[in-house]
Amino acid sequence: MRLDEFVDLEANERAERRRLAKEKSYEILDYVEGVADRVQQSVSGDAIVGSVSPSIFVGGSNYPNVSTGILSPVGDEGRADSYVTSGAWYEEGVDLDEVFRRRTGLLNSRRSTPVDAHDAWDGFVGVGREVAIADRPVDVEIGLDGDPTVDFDADGVSTPTGPSARARSAQLGENPHVPRPVKKTLEDDDWRAEGAINYLYRRGFDVYEVNTILSAGALGRSENRRLVPTRWSITAVDDTVGGFLRGSLRDARSIGGVEIHRNDFLGNAYWVLLAPGQWEYELVELKAPGSVWNPDPEAGMWIAADREGYEGRTGYVEETAGAYHAARLAALEHLDDRNRQAKCLVLRHVSDDYWGPAGVWQVREGVRHAFEGEHATAETLADAVRGVVDYLPTTLAALRRKSAMVAGLQTTLSDF
Repeated sequence: MRLDEFVDLEANERAERRRLAKEKSYEILDYVEGVADRVQQSVSGDAIVGSVSPSIFVGGSNYPNVSTGILSPVGDEGRADSYVTSGAWYEEGVDLDEVFRRRTGLLNSRRSTPVDAHDAWDGFVGVGREVAIADRPVDVEIGLDGDPTVDFDADGVSTPTGPSARARSAQLGENPHVPRPVKKTLEDDDWRAEGAINYLYRRGFDVYEVNTILSAGALGRSENRRLVPTRWSITAVDDTVGGFLRGSLRDARSIGGVEIHRNDFLGNAYWVLLAPGQWEYELVELKAPGSVWNPDPEAGMWIAADREGYEGRTGYVEETAGAYHAARLAALEHLDDRNRQAKCLVLRHVSDDYWGPAGVWQVREGVRHAFEGEHATAETLADAVRGVVDYLPTTLAALRRKSAMVAGLQTTLSDF
């Protein structure tokens, strides 16, 4: 299939797409305040009675004493599982407003905890760990110190959160159901975290479930188990599983031709270019003026890139952070399903429709679903890049200056 047949929009339309950022929906602010009111109405004395917790959150500030929170959709317990970030959100077709509503609809009952509380299976930390390893939301009763507060920054670049309150105590209202593979990783005190992560993934646990268990400090050798800030655990699991999949493809055959895959999700356009050869990967992000990461509508296009070769990388991802590992995991999952390896270039166009930070899960799902349905083809990777650039708000020359993979492609006189 030719690229112009595959893409169902005009090149000029794509390059000239909305110049001004869409007005942010400040209705979300009213929503967060409504959640706080609902929490206060549910308080009995100084405790939340009969709440349900689907997940936990571990902050990264003041490390190694971190804010550990039990999350609960107070007043909406019947839909507690829908508040957990997962690939199901993509299947539901949630928009950015709905992502914010779900994220901010959770009360974060938190307290400061040392990360090395590796043997704590009672008290507040213990209850949080029981919530994290369970495969369904858990009934909890949480004692609070003071009223919940709202600290929502509509213009920030951190993933939004709902009201929070300092927790004095927490108790389980039921015995959580823990899957057998999770029990196995907990019972093996000598199992390193990396091996346990890959074991759970191979047993059908998605990375969303695994990173919550890791964040709770429930994986690894018993003496080394630590609470892990949620943001760190997400990247750690994506990186670990991605490394495992890359290793499993080391001797796989290459794909046979150049493929162009594409998907749009939450104001992000993802182009995934696969070409014959040994594994090589690069993520290039183009962030439009007026988008959350490049908020000045008068600024130019901001371009970032990180890459790795056949052996992977050992250094920190400097420019694209967690998005790098999320997109890499999605591409490697696709290649693993085919038992093939390839050179992989992912181009992410963050448009001005992306007015608030949804988190790297949307990068993972955006790339995962790019491989569904038909795809376009090209004679060479250079041809594919030239074709795709017509649909991006940048030039081939600008892309070549930033992207090592594009810079290494053969140029023609027409490129200049």
